[in-house]
Amino acid sequence: MEQHWTVQRVPAADDAEIVLHSTGSGPGIIVVHGGGVTIGIYRRLALRLADRFTVHLYNRRGRDDAAARAEPYDGEQDVDDLAALLAATGVGNVLGHSGGGFVALRAAARGLPIDRLALYDPAVQVNSLFPLDWVPAARAAAHAGDIARAMAITGAGLNTQSATSRLPLAVQVAICRLFLRTPIGRGMGELLPSTLDESALIQHHDSPPQRWAGITAEVLLACGGSGPPYYRPINEALAGALPHARTLVVPRAGHDALNRAPQHLVDALAEFFTTPVTSERARS
Repeated sequence: MEQHWTVQRVPAADDAEIVLHSTGSGPGIIVVHGGGVTIGIYRRLALRLADRFTVHLYNRRGRDDAAARAEPYDGEQDVDDLAALLAATGVGNVLGHSGGGFVALRAAARGLPIDRLALYDPAVQVNSLFPLDWVPAARAAAHAGDIARAMAITGAGLNTQSATSRLPLAVQVAICRLFLRTPIGRGMGELLPSTLDESALIQHHDSPPQRWAGITAEVLLACGGSGPPYYRPINEALAGALPHARTLVVPRAGHDALNRAPQHLVDALAEFFTTPVTSERARS
């Protein structure tokens, strides 16, 4: 069955337009995508949730149909845009992936009307558990125009569980040069400087988990059982500080599981987003 999409243009706080792509029927979920990608990789997820939910996708600033990003980057515009979408749609369910999880968590901490917040592999620096020491070297390579080297450093820094990350850097750079010749690789290469800016911001926001203790939303902190190992202790630390949070380790799932949308992950998300809200964010 062909998936039907509607497109809505929502005014942002700075009078730019946020292009909202929506599909399905039922309670709404706003998806905040990760760094280095666009909404295209989440369409399978949207399709598999569309029989139970209205799924809203949007490109964050500087990507595809989104407006330009404000510089210097401080992440506030990302939170402002999510605030505009929450207000325009009346949706209280948010799903954040990787760097999008950091945006969504900041939005919840600001007190935006989020009832249920699901985070998959959230890129949040808690007690220096997230490995980000590689960021300065990757930014220097990108600034010098060597995107393949920057991508190799980034990949090795993030994918610590991967055998590729243990190869000599020169070999990883050669692999990335080949990858950059593909359509997906070119897209990721074009977005890499923005991804590194986001990573530097996440690194700058290193803090104890208690920083997020004021979040009143129901929170699901999920990570892949086959993905980078540092997400599990990050999620456990956050769950210990958030008043209404629980963790979930998804078996047979890597960092890209939201893109692949295996049924056991989709069903877990659907169960969370249909669970009655018990926090003070509950709606009448």
